[in-house]
Amino acid sequence: MEDSQKIALVRQETWLAQYETQILRRFDRYQEAIREIDDFCGNILEYASIHNYYGIHFEPWRNGWIYREWAPAAKQLYFCGEFNDWNRNSHPMKRTSRGDWEIFLPFKQYKDRFVHGSKVKVHVITENGALDRIPAYIRRVVQDEETHDVSGQLWFAGDFKWTDSSFSTRQSLKQPLIYECHIGMAQEKLGVGTYKEFEELTLPRIKAAGYNTIQLMAVMEHPYYGSFGYHVSNFFAPTSRFGTPEELKSLVNKAHEMGIAVVMDIVHSHAIKNINEGLNEFDGSDHQYFHPGDKGYHEAWDSKVFDYAKREVQQFLLSNIRYWLEEFHFDGFRFDGVTSIMYHHHGLFMDFDSVDLYFDQNVDEDAILYLQLANTLIHTFRPQSMSIAEDMSGMPGLARPIADGGIGFDFRMAMGVPDFWIKTLKHKQDEEWDMFELWHQLTNRPAAERSIGYAESHDQALVGDQTLAFRLMDKEMYFSMSLLQQNLIVDRGIALHKLIRLITLTLGGEGYLNFIGNEFGHPDWVDFPREGNDWSYQHARRQWSLVDDPLLRYGQLGAWDKAIIKLANDYQLLASAPAAQLHLDPDKKILAYERAGLVFVFSFHPTESFFGLPIHVGKAGEYSILLDSDQKEFSGFERLDQTVNYFTDEHQCMQLYLPNRTVLVLERI
Repeated sequence: MEDSQKIALVRQETWLAQYETQILRRFDRYQEAIREIDDFCGNILEYASIHNYYGIHFEPWRNGWIYREWAPAAKQLYFCGEFNDWNRNSHPMKRTSRGDWEIFLPFKQYKDRFVHGSKVKVHVITENGALDRIPAYIRRVVQDEETHDVSGQLWFAGDFKWTDSSFSTRQSLKQPLIYECHIGMAQEKLGVGTYKEFEELTLPRIKAAGYNTIQLMAVMEHPYYGSFGYHVSNFFAPTSRFGTPEELKSLVNKAHEMGIAVVMDIVHSHAIKNINEGLNEFDGSDHQYFHPGDKGYHEAWDSKVFDYAKREVQQFLLSNIRYWLEEFHFDGFRFDGVTSIMYHHHGLFMDFDSVDLYFDQNVDEDAILYLQLANTLIHTFRPQSMSIAEDMSGMPGLARPIADGGIGFDFRMAMGVPDFWIKTLKHKQDEEWDMFELWHQLTNRPAAERSIGYAESHDQALVGDQTLAFRLMDKEMYFSMSLLQQNLIVDRGIALHKLIRLITLTLGGEGYLNFIGNEFGHPDWVDFPREGNDWSYQHARRQWSLVDDPLLRYGQLGAWDKAIIKLANDYQLLASAPAAQLHLDPDKKILAYERAGLVFVFSFHPTESFFGLPIHVGKAGEYSILLDSDQKEFSGFERLDQTVNYFTDEHQCMQLYLPNRTVLVLERI
C-alpha cells in the first residue's frame, strides 16, 4: 500500500507498519459498530440514553412513576421501600420479553407515600435465593448511621438553575492546568469535607493558584471511603457522604463561573464485588454485567471486570458517561485504569517491552471498541469536552483521533514521568543525576499525541508511598520549615522541589497536573480512616494553615507554584511547540532549552555555582530575568541581581551567573 493510502497512525509512526492490518481491523470494527448503533437507535446519543428508560422516572403522560430494571436471569423482582413499609411481596414487577422488569405506581395512589427522600430497594429472587438489592440506575444512595444499612433514595428535588451557559472549555482544552482533588479530604478539619465546603473554601484557592481545570476524584458512590473512590458501587449516584446532588451541581456551576473546567475521575475499569451495595450477581448470575468466572474477577483490585462486548453493558456505561455530562455539566473525564480495560491480563506483571503486546491475543478488542465509542459519545455530546486516559502500557494511538487509527482520547497521562522522579530520588545521589536521561524521560513521547505531564499525583501521596516533598525533606518537614531557622536538608529539598516542578511543567507534556496540597509541599501522606490507623482522619485532610502561615516556608513553595502556573498561562507554554534544547552539560548538571520564546536554564549541581556560563540562544539580543527560583519570596538566597540584563555576544551566547540548584527563566527584550 502506498504511503498516501495508509491510515495516519501507520503513515506517521512507521514502526507500526507491520501492524497495519490489526489497526485497520480495529477501525473497521468501530465503523461497523457505529453503523449498528445507528440502525438500532438512530445515533450514539440515543444509544447512550438508556438511563432515561431504566431506573425510576415520573411519566407525565401516565401520571405516575415507572421503575424498570434489567435482570434477565432473575425469577422475580419486587419493588419495596418506605412507601410500602418494606413489604417484599406486595409490589411484584412484571417481566418483559427481553429480560426487563417493570412496575408502574399511579400518582394519585402513591403521591403521599412515594416521596422525595424516602428509601427504596428491589427484592430479587434468583436460583441462588432472595436478596434486597439497590436499583442499578438509582440516582442517590444513603447509609443508615446506626444500622449501616445501605438503601436507594428517591430524589425529586426539582430542576437546578444553572448559570454557566457562557462557560467555555477552550482554554482548558488548549492548555489544561489540572488541579487533582478529593472533596472529602480537601478541608483541614478532622472529618469528611463536603461539596459546599469545597465550593466556598477550596475553589477560591484553586482560582487564585491559576489552575484552569479541576479533576474531581471519588464522585461516584462507593461504600468504603478508604478506596479513594475506586471501588464504585452505584454508577449513577454522586456520593452522598459529601452532600446532595444539588450541592455538587452548585460546585460545578461555581467553578464554571470562575472560568474553571471540571473533569471527573470516571471508573469504568472495574466495579465493587460487594453484592449488597453493587451490581455483582444482581440477577443471580455471575455474568450479567461482568465476565463469568475467573475472567470476571480482577485479582489485583479484588473487584469485578465488565464484559464490554455485551450491548446492555455498553449502553449502561455509555449512558453513565452521558448522564454525568448532561446532568452535572462535567466537562469531561479522566478514565481510570485504561491499561486494565484494554488487556485481558490488565497489565499485571507486564513490562510492555515489545510492540507485539499492543496487538496480540491478550488485547481485549471489545474493550478497545468500548473506549472508541466512549470517546465518540463524549465529543458528540459536547465537542469541547475533554477525555484523558490513564495508561501505563504505552498503547500506540491512544490519544489520537479514531479516524487516524487511534482510540480517540484527547490526552494521555505521562505516567513514566513521576516514576522517573521516584527512581531518581530513591536510587541516585545528587551528583549522579543524569541530564541526558532527564531530558529523554521528560520529552520522549508520541509527537502526535498530547500528554499530561506531572511530577506526582494522588498515587504518590498514598500511605505506603511518599510525596516528592517528603522524599526530599523527610521528618525535617515537621520541625524545620520555619523562616526563622536554617536547615541544609530543607534548603536542598525546597530547591529541588521547585526545579522538579518547573521542569516537569515545561518539558513533560501539553498539559500539567498537580495533586491538592502538593504544590506547597504538604507534609503528610494520604491515609483514609481504617482499622489500621484507629479510624483517624489525621492524614485524610489538607492543612491549609501551613501555606497560610507567613512564618513557614510552605507559603514560599506555594508562591513558587503560583508563579510557574502564571508563567504557563501568560505565555501559553504548554500550547506552544515542544521545547528545543539549547545546552546540556552532564558534568556541570546544566540543562537549557527554549519554549514559547522563553529561555529556561537549570542548574541541578548540588554545590557549584557558575560564573560567565555561556548559553547559546536562538535569537541575538538583550535578555531579562523573568523568573528566578533563588529569589527570597520563593525561599531562595537572592544570589542574583534581578535588574541586570544579559546581552548575546558575537557567538549568540549569553554569559550567565548561575547559582547551584536554581533555574532562570529569561525573555528577550
